[in-house]
Amino acid sequence: MIEPLACVALPPEDEALRAEVRAFLRERLRALPADARARSWMGFDADFSRALGARGWLGLTLPKAYGGSDRGAFARFVLAEELLNAGAPVGAHWIADRQSGPLIARYGSERQKRFYLPRICRGEAFFCIGMSEPGSGSDLASVRTRATRADGGWTLSGQKLWTTQAHRSHYMIALVRTSGTSEDRHRGLSQVIVDLSLPGVSVRPIEDLSGDQHFCEVFFDDVRLDDDALIGSEGEGWSQVTAELAFERSGPERIYSSIVVLDEWLLHLRATRRHDARHAHCAGRLLAHLGTLRAMSVAVTAQLARGASPVIEAALTKDLGTEFEQLVPTLVGDLLNDPDAPPPPAALVRALAYVTGMAPSFSLRGGTREILRGMIALGLGLR
Repeated sequence: MIEPLACVALPPEDEALRAEVRAFLRERLRALPADARARSWMGFDADFSRALGARGWLGLTLPKAYGGSDRGAFARFVLAEELLNAGAPVGAHWIADRQSGPLIARYGSERQKRFYLPRICRGEAFFCIGMSEPGSGSDLASVRTRATRADGGWTLSGQKLWTTQAHRSHYMIALVRTSGTSEDRHRGLSQVIVDLSLPGVSVRPIEDLSGDQHFCEVFFDDVRLDDDALIGSEGEGWSQVTAELAFERSGPERIYSSIVVLDEWLLHLRATRRHDARHAHCAGRLLAHLGTLRAMSVAVTAQLARGASPVIEAALTKDLGTEFEQLVPTLVGDLLNDPDAPPPPAALVRALAYVTGMAPSFSLRGGTREILRGMIALGLGLR
């Protein structure tokens, strides 16, 4: 396992969590091969998530009054880094823990907090994100799914696309239009919590190139929602979802999607004693890139810990992190194709095949590269 670089120090009380998490993961993941670990935050294991919840490792940053641990953003950074570095199957709880829980804690009603947050912290409530829609591309402000006031509640109609783990989730937090039209852009958007077991909700998984089913289409056919399905204030959905995306774009998952391949390749080099210039140059390039990205991610976490909403900084971290994640399978794959090199372990080959197939999606999820660079340019005053 690649050690976190010592040049970026975390608070000692949070760094102390690392040893305990590693010991747990060594025992829990002992028999998990590299190609299974390469799936990590796309890997769905509800029992594993509940085991984390039993140890108090879900909802680390949420208030104790709602089942959380009242720890800071750096504690969650350490936990997330160790989980992803080890290739743990975190897909079941990931979205609920990373962004749905903090969003509800920040904007939700007291009833919403008391109902959802303890369940998230126990690993009993899994969430998905309802943002993307057909025909909208990366233009999130053009969403057309609509929630209309009706008899003390809401009627929801529309469709969401590329919704990760929707077929295995209990709830969706959806960005919807509650007034106006798509031409109104950011005005009139709100967020609602949708119980995916309600009548009128249909979920269709999409099979990807690897044969897995992570992404889904979700259809809402006049779904009846209670009045308290609304999160925060009506019409404030854009500002809320922007804050939510800062959680999604800044964490270790925007660095470590390919880390198992890199880790296993380095182990292969050590085992075969490959020390030629090409391999040394590649390893040095990737590790230098990784160290810089980690420092950036830690810096964004520091802003989150201060209560800021580092939207532009998170977008920059995500954009550069995606570049690194896609570079790893490309460079490693080229070197492993050397006919004069010792044959790599089968598990490394399978892990590389999986990550290579998934790598194009890294620059789509959480915001496309073009959208992120537009945001960065705007933040720098370049447009």
